Parts: sequence; C-alpha cells; structure tokens
Amino acid sequence: MILLRRLLGDVLRRQRQRQGRTLREVSSSARVSLGYLSEVERGQKEASSELLSAICDALDLRMSELLREVSDELALAELAQSAASDAVPSLGVPPGRGLGERPMLNPVRVTSVTHRPEEHVTIKASSEAVDVVAA
Repeated sequence: MILLRRLLGDVLRRQRQRQGRTLREVSSSARVSLGYLSEVERGQKEASSELLSAICDALDLRMSELLREVSDELALAELAQSAASDAVPSLGVPPGRGLGERPMLNPVRVTSVTHRPEEHVTIKASSEAVDVVAA
C-alpha cells in the first residue's frame, strides 16, 4: 500500500537536505517540535495543512511545488506497484478489441524503481530496463 504521509515525508526530507539544513534549524523556523518534524519526515505522522504550510515556509518552498513533487512520486509508485503485480491497467477497450494502430504492451515484472533528482527514472525489470524521462 502506498502511504501519502511517507511520500510527503520523503520529499520534505530531500528538500531540507538539498538546502543543507538540519532538522533543528527547520523545526525552529517552522515552530514545530524537532521530534514531530522528524516523525513527519519519516512518514510516521500525518501532517495537517497548517503544519505543511509552516514547514514549506521554513524551507522557502511553495506548497504547490511540494505537492507536485509528491504527486509525481505517487504516480511512479502506482506505476511500479501496478507493474509489480503484473496487472495491466484497463484502457476502457472491450475484450477482444484492439486499440486501432497502437500495439499492445507486454506486461513486465518490475524489480526496482530508481528516481533521480533530475526527473529521470529507471525502472529495472527482470530482462530489460526501461527509462522514463519526465517531460
């Protein structure tokens, strides 16, 4: 199961670390206890919108940027989860009907997903690797 609080925490931690800031610095600036901020970053606590706003202000980060990055990560996690379970998403095409000129995709078992900051994602499968570059 994909937990939104874990994805939020991961993105917040990365943003803080990119700035070379400590938990103590950000917690002080956001007026949030160090322990609670740590739990949010580890995905153990569900942050309220007010708390997220305070953390974003402390990181000089727009909440929309935070949510966009979390949304991108969620999409990748859903893709990996879907591929890992060998489930092919329904495209709304009745069984037995083709997709016109578009070829059908072969299901691939995903063994790992690597996300790099430059929005380049490598999905490793058992026999091949597929590169996905965010536009």
